[in-house]
Amino acid sequence: MKKNIGILGLGKSGVAAANLAIRLGYNVFASDVQEKKINDLDKNVIKEFGEHSNKILNSDIIIKSPGICLDIPILKKARELKIKIMSEFAFAFSKIQCQKIIAITGTNGKTTTVDLISKIIKTTHKNCLLLGNIGIPLAAKTLEVTKNTFIIVELSSYQLENTPNFRPNISVLLNITPDHIEHHKTFASYIKAKENIFINQTTQDFAIINYDDKICKNISTKTNAKLIFFSTKPLKNGVFYNNGNIIVNFNKKCNVVIKPKINILGRHNISNILAATAVSYIMDIEPTITEEIISKYKGMEHRLEFVRSLNGVNYYNDSKSTNVDSTKVAIESFNKNILLIMGGVDKGYPYTPLNDIVKQKVKSIFLIGEATNKIKTALNGTTLFIECDNMKNAVEQIFKVAMSGDIVLLSPGCSSFDQFDNFEERGNFFKKLVKNL
Repeated sequence: MKKNIGILGLGKSGVAAANLAIRLGYNVFASDVQEKKINDLDKNVIKEFGEHSNKILNSDIIIKSPGICLDIPILKKARELKIKIMSEFAFAFSKIQCQKIIAITGTNGKTTTVDLISKIIKTTHKNCLLLGNIGIPLAAKTLEVTKNTFIIVELSSYQLENTPNFRPNISVLLNITPDHIEHHKTFASYIKAKENIFINQTTQDFAIINYDDKICKNISTKTNAKLIFFSTKPLKNGVFYNNGNIIVNFNKKCNVVIKPKINILGRHNISNILAATAVSYIMDIEPTITEEIISKYKGMEHRLEFVRSLNGVNYYNDSKSTNVDSTKVAIESFNKNILLIMGGVDKGYPYTPLNDIVKQKVKSIFLIGEATNKIKTALNGTTLFIECDNMKNAVEQIFKVAMSGDIVLLSPGCSSFDQFDNFEERGNFFKKLVKNL
């Protein structure tokens, strides 16, 4: 008898999970609260729009889209009925056998790190898939995976919260700072979701963890995997950065030094590069290849992306900055004279950790979006504030006052959903405005 699978949410991962379930022979019912036209959904999927009705409770398994909170009424009913709830990623993972799976998570830096890792690994392993939060659901590629496939997957806390059996061969934990509290409700729950990256690993696996991040270091005791720490400061054992060199050192049995040219700004990006180097070492990639790929790497769009120089003023697009910590590391990447564009939808955590760095480096903050008043109140007395309401006004105001030697930095510290569909649209609009100056 066929099992019934319910799909809650028909975004990219929900559609991929529904299509995979149909191809695997399940009965599939899909539910989304928004009316939408979906061209790539299998015609055999039964669907409803406008509500999550009780029809989905006829499922043996409910696959939840990442952005849906576990405490919505229909999922509370599902739990009362003891219906299994899982993520698209967990469902797809249960259907594959691959050569190796490398999983990366962290509050910030995930996409840059997975992108760099994939470029390094593809030099020697051609059958390699880059999946997950970077844009392609695992479910969309599950039937292409063979025993010779290497999978590199970026995982958000949303994707990790319903993955009870996930066990990667190599896990990477970059950093943990407060984020997505509106979804997870508490910081402790957010951390618990992140722990799922390594909680099921065994002594046969590797966990690569940021030694400089106190939370990451503390929770590293919860994994049974072989630990490899990385740090921007010298370590007795691990992967670290010292005077332009990346050093791989394990119990004095291995001492590899590479000297790449680093083209991406910020100490946080050095951490990302160290994590990628650790993965390449475990994967037996020649150090000269790792050095060459790092030296060629120019970074990702919307992440401290250089846009242009005009009248001695440099413009940078860091629209991917959707939390306070990412804005902090962006500011730290420059010396001073920063004209900062901040604002958008507030995500529920304080802006006060920016106080000292703003005082030191930011000439003025140009505020846009819903969080304007909260940011201005939290950072009162640190710098000059200009309320601009929207991006167009902010860029126009900056153009009037910017002087040679200034840095114009879009690093909002907020999500984009008040004025844009996503951070990509926000960053692209900023770049268009700047290029038209």
